[in-house]
This record gives sequence, structure tokens and C-alpha cells, in this order.
Amino acid sequence: MLPPVLELYVVWHPEDDLGADIARQLVDHFHGTAYTGLIGGAVEVYVRSAGWQDPGDAPRPIPFPGRPWANGLEPARFVAVVPVLRKKMQRAVQFGDTPWRRYVAGLVEACHADPEHVDIFPVAVDPGVRGRLDELMGEFQRVDTVKEGTGDGERRCTDLAQMLAQKLDGSTERIHVFISHSRQKAEDDDEGPGPLTDEVRSVLRTTHLGEFFDAVALQPGRNWKEELRRHAAEGAMLVLRSDRYSSRPWCQEEMRTAKYAGLPIVVLDDLHRGEERGSYLLDHVPRVPASLGGDDRRVAIRRALSILVDECLKRALWRRQQEAAAEDTDLDVAWWAAHAPEPVTLLHWMAEHADRCGGRPLILHPDPPLGDPELTVLEQLARAAGLADGIEVLTPRGLATRGG
Repeated sequence: MLPPVLELYVVWHPEDDLGADIARQLVDHFHGTAYTGLIGGAVEVYVRSAGWQDPGDAPRPIPFPGRPWANGLEPARFVAVVPVLRKKMQRAVQFGDTPWRRYVAGLVEACHADPEHVDIFPVAVDPGVRGRLDELMGEFQRVDTVKEGTGDGERRCTDLAQMLAQKLDGSTERIHVFISHSRQKAEDDDEGPGPLTDEVRSVLRTTHLGEFFDAVALQPGRNWKEELRRHAAEGAMLVLRSDRYSSRPWCQEEMRTAKYAGLPIVVLDDLHRGEERGSYLLDHVPRVPASLGGDDRRVAIRRALSILVDECLKRALWRRQQEAAAEDTDLDVAWWAAHAPEPVTLLHWMAEHADRCGGRPLILHPDPPLGDPELTVLEQLARAAGLADGIEVLTPRGLATRGG
């Protein structure tokens, strides 16, 4: 076990039923399959609502980084507080020195004292929240403002995951999505890549994500090949897989560059007539069918972007766990692979890190584990490339089972 990396605390007034619903959404999302493959303690979600000492009291205090350990448990390195702003909380902090006013003010003070490791992301369900609560929370970026009963939980979780990924990466910039697409359409393909590309860009404009789209982002006179390579290695990549995508050399180059850089990648499959052959470069990444929403392809696009943002946060958490392991353990991992290794990334890593390839190097990647046939191919490849003792590829669960 490593020190906990990120803890989320959802805070709502106990008389606010919607607060409990939002807490359940966040718990389900951040305890979902996107994050279960990390080492234990990567991300946890806790709730604060009921009075600590009695029903009229404020909730139990939050253990912030740098403060004395409670019950011998080390605080997380990063704490994100998600207060649900509604009229009940507004009334609880508006007048007098109430327990709730002291509690909310204490959250703000903790953030001001350690902004690098503590942040507040209010969920503004009631746009009309005013008064003292708005004064306390007005400086913090809101997750979103939605109407009660809209059920827009996925967007709320995606917005929060994006903010957390940027926080853990130490970035003030938005995550930029590189849209990888083919400009050519197949014969007898009435639709082609154009309409889907337009829809993707339209949906992106409704999010907090940035975009890199070569048709408008590349400036005249610049080396377009180098620009594509540079942008394909930054942010995250959404692949629009049309019938011609796999056969286009520069689409393959973008995918190869992104995999070398360890970028989060999601494929949005939009095949119509099919492909003469695919490309092994497109394997080992999450994929979403563009037909997921039936006639409304925006459903599939939003789903693909949600997965992409989760992949960005997952990568940021994995990097922080790598840092913690280097500081606090003797774990000898040659390669902390953010994604399960595959032939193209294994060969690249071996070429770039020949100094770590002595003996039988340990490669650690998030669960789920690779299948035995996949491991056999990687082992054969490593031995053929000169690693006489081969390689050891494990996930956190496999490492724990081994006793490492």
C-alpha cells in the first residue's frame, strides 16, 4: 500500500436530499472501473452531511494534508472538497456564528493555507444561492450549474474529473483534445468523416475541454508535420475511426506518436462499409461505437469524451503513485506504464531506456492484467530484442499476490 493520493469529500446540508443523490453519483463514478485498476488509495470518496456531535452540529472535520494524523492514518496528498450549494446550506450559514458557518469558513481557510494540495469545487445546483454562502464560495470554480432533476450526473463527474486531472498534473491549462481523423472518405460512403468531425467539435464547445483540430489550428508557413507530432503528444487524443482512417499514413503516425508519449486515447468507431484491413496501432485503447446513441450521435461523443477525461485523471493518479513509491518504498519497478504494454510501446520503451533493461525488468501497469497469450508475445519480443531473461509484467493486484 502507498500513501493515499486523492480524497474527495462531498459536503451537503442534511435537509437537502439532492446532496445525497449527487454524493452517490460521485461515489459510483470514482469507485468505478476506470479507477479500480490503480494501487489501493489512489482515489477515495467520502461524505460529510450529518451532524458530528448532535443533529444540529456541523459534520465531522475533514483531515487535510499537513495536519496531525487521525487514528494513525496518513492524510491524502491531495484533498478536493465538493460542497453542494443549495438554499438549506445558505440558510445554515447566513446568520450568526453557527456551526455550519464555522465549518464552511474552515474549508475555505484550509484551501487558502495550502492551495497546492487542497481545492474546493462547488456544485451549484441552485443558481440563486446568494448571501454569505456565495461570498464564501464565490472565488472557486463551479463544477456546473444544473437544474434539479436533470440527471446530468455524467457531465458533472466528467467536469470534476477534468479539474482534478489538471490539479494533479499541476497545470493551469485545460486538457486539450487532439482530434485525429482522416480527411478522405471511402467510395460510396455518403457520410464520411466530415459530419462526425463537426459534431465532435460542436460537443467539445459545450465542455471545459480545449481542442486541437488541424484544419483550423495549423498556421500557414509552419512545419505541419512537426506541429502534428507535437500536438499528438500533448493532452489527450480522440480518434475518429472512419473507413479510411486505418490506411492513412499520417493517421497511423499520429496514433504511434500518441502511444509513444503515453497519451490517453479513445477511439470513436464510425465504420460504414468497413475496412480492408485495420491497423495494430489502433489496438489496446478504449473504443466507443458512434452508433451508441442511435440517431443522436452526440450521446456517443459525450460518452467517448467522458472516458477520455477519466483516462487523463487515471494517468495523473498513476504518476503520483509512482512518485510516492520512489519516496516511500524499495519497490524496484523499471517501467511504470500508464497503459498495459503492447509490442509498439514495449519496443519504444526498450529503445529509450536501455539502462533499465538489465536482468529481468519489472513492468507495472494498472489492472486488468494482460492475458497469457498477450504476455507470451511480449516475452518472446523482449527475448528477441536482446533481453535474455525476458521481462516481468504485473499489475498492482499481481504484485500484491506475488508478495512484492
